[in-house]
Amino acid sequence: MLHFAPESIWSIIALGLCFLLVCVFEFANGFHDTANAVATVIYTNSLKPKVAVVWSGLMNLLGVLLGGIAVAYTLVELLPPDVLSPPNGNPAVPMLVSLFGTALAWNLLTWWFGIPNSSSHCVIGSLVGIAIGDSFLHARDLGHSVDWNQIWKVLTTLALSPPLGFIGAGILFLIIRKFVHLPALYERPEPHHRPNPIVRTLLVTTCTLVSFSHGNNDGQKSIGLIMLTIIGLMPAAFALNPQVPLQYDMIRQDVQAARPLVAEFDRYSFKADALASIDRLEKGAEIHASPAETRGDIYQVLSGLRSVASNPATSGEQKKEAEALAKKLRPTVEYAPFWVRLLSALCLGVGTMIGYRRIVQTLGEGIGKTHLNPAQGAASEVVGAGLIMTAGYTGLPVSTTHIITSGVAGTMVASGSGINMHMLTKIALAWLFTLPVTITVSAILFYILA
Repeated sequence: MLHFAPESIWSIIALGLCFLLVCVFEFANGFHDTANAVATVIYTNSLKPKVAVVWSGLMNLLGVLLGGIAVAYTLVELLPPDVLSPPNGNPAVPMLVSLFGTALAWNLLTWWFGIPNSSSHCVIGSLVGIAIGDSFLHARDLGHSVDWNQIWKVLTTLALSPPLGFIGAGILFLIIRKFVHLPALYERPEPHHRPNPIVRTLLVTTCTLVSFSHGNNDGQKSIGLIMLTIIGLMPAAFALNPQVPLQYDMIRQDVQAARPLVAEFDRYSFKADALASIDRLEKGAEIHASPAETRGDIYQVLSGLRSVASNPATSGEQKKEAEALAKKLRPTVEYAPFWVRLLSALCLGVGTMIGYRRIVQTLGEGIGKTHLNPAQGAASEVVGAGLIMTAGYTGLPVSTTHIITSGVAGTMVASGSGINMHMLTKIALAWLFTLPVTITVSAILFYILA
């Protein structure tokens, strides 16, 4: 196995490459996911491509800035605490290389073939693979070393959102067709001809909604990944939130309240580590040599509290207490500087400007047996924006690609035009294989590198 010594030149180089990889991955995310937001306005000639992607980028930025960081750290918490903060002080180079290398490779492969695959699935599959690889590395029982409750919560949301997009967009299209009798809404776009001004205004509005909601949800995912990388690069500066002064007296009270809950109800293999972290945090600042060690201990306690909250044997009051304690501890270690949000939005926007064409053509002409009309595009985008934004504010990651693509398919079925089964099969196979492929590859990579 390969090892990266703390503060070695190889670790610094590897972390620098990881920072580049996370930017490239979010750039590739723009190929896939943000292209869905501009597909309809570009395909119907409502906006010129350059105008559309710049406008979409601005709305993505606004979504990132106003969206919070709940989704970002929902993903981060898929990782075991000892991977987030290795006990020997090593930077998390193996984790970052495995994560970004796997997710980026699969993202680019599917983009090359014009398949609207999900960047979210790539990231989540890679994170799950790292958690599994870490269990094998330390010869731990998978059932008690991986936070399956957190994983199933994320996977359930990913699984349910496409059918909701399919059904919701289909129903909305039928409602529009019944009550809105504007012929231009149902006509195939003509090359180089702008649509009716009313139609154009509608599609620009729905593009704006999807772009904002995408930044609100997908933009947060890259925030979490960027934070993982810069904490590895500069733990002294970024391991703890500079906007939340570390008050050991308050932390001591919180972890003392957490101790009996963790001791009785924590079901995972990290229980002993969580209790040891509580011991150190009770002793205060003199026991911690660096911010990274403090962060590591807080994450161990948070992991224990999540296990308490998900344990069926825990009473309702005890679950509320565990969740309240976790909420008080999180701001110390879960945050994102303003420049990280800007970087996330910038990478998304630039990726959209360069790679949108393949996905736009697939959505416009490949999913149905007839070309996408404005009413179908608007219905799929309105429903998609609503689902994505709702998930973003509740801290649940969803796939913009899956929701919008499913919505377009739903409108095709509702209109009676039918679905292009050849393209649908390609998309379905990509969706089907993304999780097992990324889980397997990242698990193997992490096991070899760690």
